[in-house]
Amino acid sequence: MVVAVKVFKKSAPNGKLTVYLGKRDFIDHVDYCEPVDGVVVIDQEYLRGRKVFGQLITVYRYGREEDEVMGVKFSKELVLCKEQVYPMVNSKMEMTPMQERLVKKLGANAYPFTFHFPNMAPSSVTLQAGEDDQGKPLGVEYSIKIFVGEEDEEKVHKRSTVGLMIKKLQHAPNTRGRRLPSSLVSKGFTFSQGKINLEVTLDREIYYHGEKISANIVVTNNSRKTVKSIKCFVVQHCEVTMVNAQFSKHIASLETREGCPITPGASFTKSFFLVPLASSNKDRRGIALDGHLRDEDVNLASSTMISEGKSHSDAMGIIISYSLRVKLNCGTLGGELQTDVPFKLLTPAPGTVERERVNALKKMKSIERHRYENSHYADDDDNIVFEDFARLRMNEPE
Repeated sequence: MVVAVKVFKKSAPNGKLTVYLGKRDFIDHVDYCEPVDGVVVIDQEYLRGRKVFGQLITVYRYGREEDEVMGVKFSKELVLCKEQVYPMVNSKMEMTPMQERLVKKLGANAYPFTFHFPNMAPSSVTLQAGEDDQGKPLGVEYSIKIFVGEEDEEKVHKRSTVGLMIKKLQHAPNTRGRRLPSSLVSKGFTFSQGKINLEVTLDREIYYHGEKISANIVVTNNSRKTVKSIKCFVVQHCEVTMVNAQFSKHIASLETREGCPITPGASFTKSFFLVPLASSNKDRRGIALDGHLRDEDVNLASSTMISEGKSHSDAMGIIISYSLRVKLNCGTLGGELQTDVPFKLLTPAPGTVERERVNALKKMKSIERHRYENSHYADDDDNIVFEDFARLRMNEPE
C-alpha cells in the first residue's frame, strides 16, 4: 500500500500566490523547535518588479475584544521572524526533504521559505470562550503571512496576501520516568489532641491526554475528629504572563463517602480514578485548550515544559500546569484538610506506541467525515495529497 503525503495549500484571493506547508503543527522539543518550512508558488507576470515577503506572527490576546474601549487593546501582535522570499536572498538555502519534493513537483516558480521560532516562544493555547463572549478567544496563536510588496514594512493588500494559521506544541519526552509524585500533610486541632494524616501518591508523573489518573489515598485518623467525606479534583492552573494573572479550574472531580466516616483511631486506603478530558468541559468558559484548528483534534492544554536552567518565570504566553487535589471534610468545626500533587499532562511523542494508539483513534473518528469532503485532490504520480486551508480572513484593509 502506498501512503500519500498530505500537503496543505492556500492561495491569495487573487490567485497570484499559493503557499504550501507540509504540516500545521510544529513541535517544540524544549531543547530545539522544528522550523516552519514551506514553499510559495508565484505568478511572475503579476509581480512586475515587486518582491514577495514572509512573516511569522504571533497574536497574544489576554482580554476580551468587547471590553476594548477608548483605544485600550487587550492583544499584542508580534512579528517574530521575517524574510524576503523572492527574489531569494540566499540562493543556496538548505531545503528540507519536503521542500525539495515540492519545489521539484511545482516547477520553476516555486520558492522555499523557512522561519524559526525564537527561544522560549510560548506554545499555542486557546482559552475556551463562554456562550456570551464575542470576538476572538483569548490565548496565543501563530500564523504565517506571505504577501507582495515593494518593501516588507509597507501596508499590505489582502487580495495579494496569504495567511495560514499554524500551531506550536510540546510533546512528552520519550520516557515517562519512574518518579511517583506524592504528598503527605497533617492537620491538628486547637482544642483536641492528635492529627489527621493524608498521604496521596500518583501512579506516574506524566500522563497522556485521555488517560485515567490513578491516585492512591491513605488517611490515618489519630485525632478526635471524624472525616465525613473525601473529594478529588483534577485542577488546571493557568498563568497569563502579560497581565500577571493566575487562575485555576476544576476539570474533573468526584466526591465519595466510601469508607466514611473515618472515626478516631481508624485508617482508610483506597485508589481513585479521574479522567480529565476536553470533551467533558465543552461549555465551561476559561478552560485552556491546545491551540486548535479543527474541532476533532482538541485537547486540554498540555503542561508547559521548560528547558533545564530556566524557570517558569522566564516563560511567556500562558503557562499551564496540573495537579491532583484531595480534600477531606472533617465536619463543621474541623474544617478541611487539603493537598495538591502536581503532574504533567502531555501529548505522546511521535513514534511511541501511545502516539500510534492516539492516531488510530483519531483516524477512525475522521474516516466518515473525509468521505464527504472534496477539499483535496490526489496526485498519484508523486503520492502527494494537497488539502486546502480554510480561508483565514485578514484584518488589513484593501
